[in-house]
Amino acid sequence: MENITSTEQFRELIGRDQVTIVKYYTSWCPDCKNLDRFIGGVIGDHADKTWVEMDAEQFQEIAEENEVRGIPSLLAYRGGRKIGHLHSKFAKTPDQVREYLNGLSDA
Repeated sequence: MENITSTEQFRELIGRDQVTIVKYYTSWCPDCKNLDRFIGGVIGDHADKTWVEMDAEQFQEIAEENEVRGIPSLLAYRGGRKIGHLHSKFAKTPDQVREYLNGLSDA
């Protein structure tokens, strides 16, 4: 998963017509490490989406703009608009993440 390194890169990625999933994380987050253990299989099942990650502490302003209150959080964007938000407490298992992603197809 590509790591976002600038605000400009973030804006370009979320502005695409394709769905972009942004994983908000921090280096000290144990739940982020748990998500990392299984996310590869989920990404493989949803290869039609662009997957990136960003450090919520490094980009606090963007995290606040997008109402990221817990980490890890998976936010979905299309055309510069947030179309989905999976809060950390609902991102504990592969099934929870898959259910969230499958629900995006109607967005």
